[in-house]
Amino acid sequence: MTRRVVVLGDVMLDVIVQLKSDVAPTSDTPAAIRVTRGGSGANLAIALRSADHDVIYVGAAGRDAAADVFVDAVSAEHVTLRLESFDGATGTVVSIVARDGQRSMLTDRGVNPCLSADFVAAQLEQPFDHLHVSGYLLLDPATREVSVSALAQARRRGSSTSVDVCSVAPLREVTPAVFLQSAAGATMLFANEEEAMTLSSVADVEYALDVLAPLFDEVVITVGARGVISARGTERFRANAIDASVIDTTGAGDAATGAYLGARLNDVEPPTALAEAMAAAAGVVSGLGALG
Repeated sequence: MTRRVVVLGDVMLDVIVQLKSDVAPTSDTPAAIRVTRGGSGANLAIALRSADHDVIYVGAAGRDAAADVFVDAVSAEHVTLRLESFDGATGTVVSIVARDGQRSMLTDRGVNPCLSADFVAAQLEQPFDHLHVSGYLLLDPATREVSVSALAQARRRGSSTSVDVCSVAPLREVTPAVFLQSAAGATMLFANEEEAMTLSSVADVEYALDVLAPLFDEVVITVGARGVISARGTERFRANAIDASVIDTTGAGDAATGAYLGARLNDVEPPTALAEAMAAAAGVVSGLGALG
């Protein structure tokens, strides 16, 4: 069944640098470099389109070439874009990929923090079935209240909602208590292992799932090469990761989240939805960048 899903997220350009050798200070280091559209929320939105949902993407963009790259790439995936436009730079991430596929990210959020509550509220006036809010907007003080208001508006309409944590370093900075307060009332929570343990203040991911499960209708935690675990009330589910040659982990979590959410919105039961999430993640890690 096709659902109308609104995704509230960042507009980003990704510059992906895959190192081919150790960095040579003051000299040249061989690398593979790709420039593509980015955005954790955009990755998820495209995964939702793959599940045949009607997806509307809401965010803030600069009036520059980076925004053009984002608009062209996301529109080509048949995602409807509703972007608030500002003078200034579109957000950019430089992702440095190590030889084992793990990456570090250097982030310039650009005009993303300028996203206004009035603009977002206007985009939510038309009927929709589900709202997903990227955790980056909850982690940024400039857009936190915008996101909280959007989640409240969705609940008043009777729509289901979801949030993902997105990044552990800013989570520690804003504190888990602030994030959980902001996400309170959301139907689903998505996190990776490190984020879940930080959010629950425990050192075991299974225990973290138990701590978080009473706070949301569903909790999904990716656990790297071990796969994914989830909770729906007192029920617990898991799926193993699919063996794949890991080139770059960028976007794998977003693909898994989008595939799971897309399946659940199609009334697929959690075990099958988790398996679909792992298949989506495996497809992404075998290529350079979030596009796979």
